[in-house]
Amino acid sequence: MYSSLLFLHSAIRWLVVLTLVFSIIRAILGLRHLQVFTKTDNALRHWTATTAHIQLMLGLWLYSESPIGTYFLKHVKASFSSLDVSFFGLIHPLLMFAAVVVVTIGSALTKRKQSDREKFRTMLFWFALTLLLIFVAIPWPFSPLSSRPLFRTF
Repeated sequence: MYSSLLFLHSAIRWLVVLTLVFSIIRAILGLRHLQVFTKTDNALRHWTATTAHIQLMLGLWLYSESPIGTYFLKHVKASFSSLDVSFFGLIHPLLMFAAVVVVTIGSALTKRKQSDREKFRTMLFWFALTLLLIFVAIPWPFSPLSSRPLFRTF
């Protein structure tokens, strides 16, 4: 069960990144070319936030099942002596939760703007901020906080 959850989590994470990147590109093009904020743009805004929410739910479930998450919750003080455990036990989940909050705020604000230009500008700012938070929270191979290889075998 844990390995299938891990696989699903891995697939959805890429969907979140792809929808964010595509939304940001659409927002840039919309601003640059003074385009109309279409139903397609609105659907993309909605599905970007929705995939992030699905990823959050899967991530919370995975965290509750993972050995690192359960160890961190049982041994909080001792966990801070290991940067890897504190990263995966606290830093990564908090940053990812913050990213979902930011994309939700951005989606809601974009929906409520009146002009097309304001919608594109709002979506660009909040979704780019979300992508930045996600990139900071990723355990890159070069990260000083924690590192993992870019591609893992299961």
